[in-house]
Amino acid sequence: MPPAEGPLDVVVVGAGIAGLTAAALLAREGLAVELLEAHRQSGGCAGTFRRGPYTFDVGATQVAGLEPGGSHARLFRHLGVAPPPATPLDPACVVHLDDGGGPVHLWRDPQRWREERQAHFPGSEPFWRLCAALHHANWQFAGRDPVLPPRNLWDLSQTLRALGAGNLISGLLIASSVADLLRLSGCGSDGRLRRFLDLQLRLYSQEPAERTAALYGATVLAMGQEPLGLWHLHSSMQALSSQLETALAAAGGRLRLRHRLTRLRRGGNGLWTVESTVGSQKRSYHRLARDVVLAIPPQALPDLLGEQLQEGYRRRLKTLPDPSGALVLYAAVPRQALPAATPAHLQFDGTSPGPLFVSVSQPGDGRAPDDQATVIASVFTPARPWFRLEPGAYAAAKSEAQSSIQAGLERGLGLRPDDWLHAELATPQSFARWTGRPYGFVGGLGQRPGCFGPFGLASRTPLPGLWLCGDSIHPGEGTAGVSLSALTASRQLLASRGLSLQVAA
Repeated sequence: MPPAEGPLDVVVVGAGIAGLTAAALLAREGLAVELLEAHRQSGGCAGTFRRGPYTFDVGATQVAGLEPGGSHARLFRHLGVAPPPATPLDPACVVHLDDGGGPVHLWRDPQRWREERQAHFPGSEPFWRLCAALHHANWQFAGRDPVLPPRNLWDLSQTLRALGAGNLISGLLIASSVADLLRLSGCGSDGRLRRFLDLQLRLYSQEPAERTAALYGATVLAMGQEPLGLWHLHSSMQALSSQLETALAAAGGRLRLRHRLTRLRRGGNGLWTVESTVGSQKRSYHRLARDVVLAIPPQALPDLLGEQLQEGYRRRLKTLPDPSGALVLYAAVPRQALPAATPAHLQFDGTSPGPLFVSVSQPGDGRAPDDQATVIASVFTPARPWFRLEPGAYAAAKSEAQSSIQAGLERGLGLRPDDWLHAELATPQSFARWTGRPYGFVGGLGQRPGCFGPFGLASRTPLPGLWLCGDSIHPGEGTAGVSLSALTASRQLLASRGLSLQVAA
């Protein structure tokens, strides 16, 4: 049964960070907004769950953009809520290359980081200087809120307005990769540097240096240093969602949990019918809205929209490359079992079933009792094969992966087999159940040169009143990136109504 209320201005689908941000921004501008979320809580891949005394971050475990002028800082100030308490990560990460050369510390202080990389990668400064120049141009451009890729004259005007002199030069490298930057700077033969870059870039672009867009990679590699920074949230990643929920409610928007989108239809009156099922009883629910913002993977659109999709757009969506899946170990150990002053984030190469990205709770952050620590270790994996396994084969593959990851952590952190107080593994099947994402994909399209910036998927779709945001839309993954995609979609939607949205720097 439809609710008694009349048509809404906007229905937003997906209460991850992108959907929450878009819904809060639009509600603050006076629009009647409803946000639908399939899960019983908000957050999506940046949510949390509890196991006894432990709080685990589901996917994202670090945040960018909380520094003055950063994307989260800008948006929280605009929405009138305080950013969640957080501590800058220093080092942002410690990378173990498993080659006997010692770990690489990504220090927050730029001079200290320069000295660190010169010690580990002598002769590499031409590469880092080139990256710094590109990052500087990129950052000034991004701060002016361009719309990429542009799909009409308004979009193009916003992008042209954001361009600076530095972008005219950096634009020459728009089709290049980070590996191309290595070669241009004369550092292409440094195998250890290449290995380090492959590990770091895969975290943020899902791709190694050879397949990560140069302009994206140059900024990602600068995110850990002042005046920017990566941040560790106190309590949990759920604090981001909680503050955005507060902003949404204060602006009069409504969040409806356990509402799973099943179909979208646009009527002759120009209104969208948004159909969903509610809870375990799968009760039918629908709303009418002038605009719909989808903060869900674009791979889901063909099934939701059916024959309404233009054939060319359908083909593009059907041929999008698969994002990665992930295997994630959620564990807890006695804090005394860890090396002294274990950093919050580490990477280990030379492990099975692949390089591990490890997040360790910090004393007093609320994720574990004071004398214990949570340890989250993730590794990328192709997602679809996990859905082809028969139950017995699935259980065996899951058990083998968990054992391998635990063995890698025992080796890297000096843990003993009897130190595990808790351990469970999530596979792409687990993420599909938690997030509702097709095949449990945990990231966007990957930031390859052919998918980045002007070559990416637009937030403005060919269907009037249908907008996209999230980790498949520029500027890409991470909570800061998806927040900016939500800002872009919100600005476009409001502009289509003759309204303007400006978020001060």
